Amino acid sequence: MLAKKYRSKVVSVQNPFDSIYTLEFESLGGGFKYLPGQFLHLAIDSLYDGSGQWPDSRCFSMQSNPDNPRIKITYAVKGRFTRQIEQELRVGSEVWLKLPYGDLFTQPHNKANTIFIAGGTGITPFLSLFTHESFNEYINPSIYLGFRSKEYNIYHDEMNRSCNASKSVKYFFENSDGIIDIHKIYNENGTNSDYFISGPPIMIKTFKQSLIAKGVLAKQVLTDDWE
Repeated sequence: MLAKKYRSKVVSVQNPFDSIYTLEFESLGGGFKYLPGQFLHLAIDSLYDGSGQWPDSRCFSMQSNPDNPRIKITYAVKGRFTRQIEQELRVGSEVWLKLPYGDLFTQPHNKANTIFIAGGTGITPFLSLFTHESFNEYINPSIYLGFRSKEYNIYHDEMNRSCNASKSVKYFFENSDGIIDIHKIYNENGTNSDYFISGPPIMIKTFKQSLIAKGVLAKQVLTDDWE
């Protein structure tokens, strides 16, 4: 699927916590086309007209599923570009989106007893799968989610709309449970499962190293680490 540019409009801005925002975009042209787990490039250059060199942009995972006419992303303000988004984008603002990119869930993997591990906003690419009918293809998936506290789990409504009724979901809240325990997750699932990991880069790196050290094959550890 070739990447395409979409002139788009911001139709919703939510700010559930300091420096964390959820935005929804509506295409001003044709409908968005992408697969669960893919990501986009967001450009906010007001002078760009859709032709010529693509302007300064940043990658964001798509949280919505492909059946939704709108695209949703969640981001944390961490640097210059995200600070600019925070300051400039409001409902009605026009931007350029370029998508799709990535192959998170189209990589070869076993859909039986698949393990999904996400920390914080790392859950967003998983939600695009969990709320899509293709998630029904997974047999006995297990989901492990880590957040700072219960209040930071702003995704429960979307999790409740998951298309796979047989899913097992376990939460780790840092203020009460500590961080996600990758050793415990491995002990519960072993070397025969494929593991998807999404979250802060240091979490992805250490979890992947830990699983491989325990005997999980590198090809069985699939990560969302395009940043």
